[in-house]
Amino acid sequence: MAETTAERIARVLGDRIVSGELAPGTPVRQDRIAEEFEASHVPAREAFQMLKAQGLLVSEPRRGMRVAPLDAAAVQEMTEIRASLEVLALKYAVSKLNAAALERIERALIAGDEARTMAEWERANRAFHRELAAPCRMPRLIAMIEDLQLANARIILSANRSAGWRPGSNLAHRQIFEALKARDGARAVTLLDQHIRVLERAAAPVAKAAPAG
Repeated sequence: MAETTAERIARVLGDRIVSGELAPGTPVRQDRIAEEFEASHVPAREAFQMLKAQGLLVSEPRRGMRVAPLDAAAVQEMTEIRASLEVLALKYAVSKLNAAALERIERALIAGDEARTMAEWERANRAFHRELAAPCRMPRLIAMIEDLQLANARIILSANRSAGWRPGSNLAHRQIFEALKARDGARAVTLLDQHIRVLERAAAPVAKAAPAG
């Protein structure tokens, strides 16, 4: 299916926010975006709503639309939402896991191990978490998780830029995969919850240094 103008605007602006090109608190004006993309205000407005649903933009009274903050409260909220939704998805996915699903999870795991750039690693990381949730067969839940993917990527990339990312294996992903392969669903769920919540601690220095906007 061809990408709509609103989807294209949302994709490009989302990439700018995730990469840090648009800093937290930066005003985003509908008229300027419409002009840049040679579009009417309607698709620009739709794109803003998409980005707002993804947690990348916020609307503030008398201040208009701005890039969402990356402070401690925002990171904590996003981490709590992500942990709750992904853990719920995995709980339902465990009983439906088959050999093909495990193979897809392992491929994403290996791609992360072999990543040589932070961008490659983030794509593999996103794929790993997507494949964990996919077998739950709950389209609304999966859609909610996917809506949060860019906001999660933004936090992950910011934390790893600050920490000085280096390529290498992801022990937490390997432990989750091994638990699933051993059919120990309860352990896999616990490990996933712990793994996601580690992000909040990793992002703390970034959130502390981020401008209030």
